[in-house]
Amino acid sequence: MADATTPKKTPSAASRYLFVLIFGLVLGIIATVMIMRAWQERQDPYPGALMTIMAKQSAALRQAQEQNRCTPADVLQPLQTLRALTNDIDAAFPDLKGDAQFQKHASDLRSTLNTALQAPPSNCQDLAKLTQTIGQTCSGCHQVFKP
Repeated sequence: MADATTPKKTPSAASRYLFVLIFGLVLGIIATVMIMRAWQERQDPYPGALMTIMAKQSAALRQAQEQNRCTPADVLQPLQTLRALTNDIDAAFPDLKGDAQFQKHASDLRSTLNTALQAPPSNCQDLAKLTQTIGQTCSGCHQVFKP
């Protein structure tokens, strides 16, 4: 039991400053998250999503090659998906629609995929050449236009 003669301890100034500092940090983190989410909502997710799906389909072609599954039946679906996705490149990047260099890269990719769909690779060597060509076409565009 506390007796009446024992003085009450008052919180020190340091503990108050520590509380205010921690409170300020928490509020700062919350405000930062809110601002970043608002900024993120203003960004168009379509270009990134399109490039992600195209990368996954290209990876599926490389994986088929690594697994020695190089028949036309194994590679036709990713090729068809890639080709269909290339139709959306202009819609995904409307600011580059009028850029001749961008259009050339997109056209080269479509041409490569059209050729591959007309005569799908029948062995892993042909598939390796095709994936290399697709990769070079994509890399050429990314070197010029990707920040």
